[in-house]
Amino acid sequence: MSSTKERPYLDKDLLTKIFFYMGLIILWQLIYYLCVDILQIWKFYSFPSPVKVVHSFIYIVQDHTMGVALYVSLKRIIIGYGLAIVLGVVTGALLTRIKLVAQPLRGLFLGLQTLPNISWLPFAILWFGLSEGSILFVIVIGSLLSIALGVDSGIRNINPLYIQAGKNMGATGLELYTNIIIPAALPTIIAGMKQGWSFAWRGLIAGEMLAASTGLGQVLMTGRELADINQITVIMIVIIIIGVTVNNYIFGRIENKVLSVRGLL
Repeated sequence: MSSTKERPYLDKDLLTKIFFYMGLIILWQLIYYLCVDILQIWKFYSFPSPVKVVHSFIYIVQDHTMGVALYVSLKRIIIGYGLAIVLGVVTGALLTRIKLVAQPLRGLFLGLQTLPNISWLPFAILWFGLSEGSILFVIVIGSLLSIALGVDSGIRNINPLYIQAGKNMGATGLELYTNIIIPAALPTIIAGMKQGWSFAWRGLIAGEMLAASTGLGQVLMTGRELADINQITVIMIVIIIIGVTVNNYIFGRIENKVLSVRGLL
């Protein structure tokens, strides 16, 4: 009886991504070599090199700048975004109950949502000074509106039959919300939270760039002040990686789980 060895499964999508990014890095280095070293179209301090970016990353990791900045920034985003979720869910739920002014409030929220997060920073500094409070305010106000609108939209678009069936089975008040309304509105609520996360993350970096003594945004500004294009690039890449990771591996998995439970995936 012959046994066959199973060949290790290699994800083609993962392989494609690896080759794509490797090719992108090689192309980046070639552009640097051609335009900076040979043709001297750009100065070395105005265009980053992949090799120097790696050296800069190693340097700020070894002197603990990266570790401290990551810790502080992640602590701020967890606190700020956590507050935004609580306030956003409550605000969105109230919005569905206040029929008289709900429509004008939705229009106001949509208008305020179009403001860049950094627009709130002058208010934050005037109200809270150059402190943690001002950064947390920018995070919360930037994401709260998206979450509130997501909750409001999710609840308003529930099939009325679900609510009627819940009432017929004796569910009222808080029980109706926890057992019928919130589960039915969950996909839209999660989408609002996902959008709110993007606004919160951008608000955090904007706040740290102007009102913080440490954090990823502050390290980014330090690179600008030192004219260190490689350090700036390192922090930008770290910001992108964290943002994409949270979107894909936290919110993405939550969305897939919810859709899977409903038989939509």
